[in-house]
Amino acid sequence: MTDKVRAKKHLGQHFLKDEEVAEKIADTLVLKGYKNILEIGPGMGMLTKYLLKKPVTTYVCEIDRDSVAYLKANFLQLSDKILEKDFLKYDLTETFKEEPFAIIGNFPYNISTQIVFKTLEMRDQIPEFSGMFQKEVAERICASHGSKTYGILSVLTQVFYEAEYLFTVPPEVFDPAPKVNSGVMRLTRKENYTLPCDEKLFFRVVKTAFQQRRKTLRNSLKTFNLSDNLKEDTIFGLRPEQLSVQRFVELTIKIANDSIQTQ
Repeated sequence: MTDKVRAKKHLGQHFLKDEEVAEKIADTLVLKGYKNILEIGPGMGMLTKYLLKKPVTTYVCEIDRDSVAYLKANFLQLSDKILEKDFLKYDLTETFKEEPFAIIGNFPYNISTQIVFKTLEMRDQIPEFSGMFQKEVAERICASHGSKTYGILSVLTQVFYEAEYLFTVPPEVFDPAPKVNSGVMRLTRKENYTLPCDEKLFFRVVKTAFQQRRKTLRNSLKTFNLSDNLKEDTIFGLRPEQLSVQRFVELTIKIANDSIQTQ
């Protein structure tokens, strides 16, 4: 065994040291609809070793050179499956072409939401996603409408994926221990994940609405120059957290039709 890797603060590294938790996270993947897994930020392979037991091909994406050297020395079966890349900048089609793959990981807190957004962009190829986040972020992604944590991330994720909060992980199972609890969640792509409305407009409506979440939609969506007729619709008397994902889709369609009629 090569020397252990020291966690680097600037990379947001917190190495998992609990075997039971690692195995439990590996088991969150259902393994349907794909033959490849990509683990982000494997570190010293605590989660990786359980993924390698699965009947799929495991790839790992790791930016830390020390961790890459450790993995190459200790996981010979990974030798040609280590992507020494920045996940957020790397074009994953170079590795997977058009093949579907799942994403899993004990994600660095500082880029976890960006990992989710990249997954949404590549949703055609990613039927399943699971992993560990800061607890608050995992809860926000999985939140239902009506809750205080429901927001932009919840809607933009749940319009394409079913989101499930699975379990909470305490700080002491990491080295070094973070100051907060972690949460493991799973995203399962919906059977019908194509939007029946303009995607750019949908993202704009959701983001604009939640930027002033305490206001009613009538006030927060003023920049869309809505017709007086549309503003009388009862949906505009609601605040954004009161709208389900489906109602945000309906709202976007109403706004799109309104702009066509007022041109």
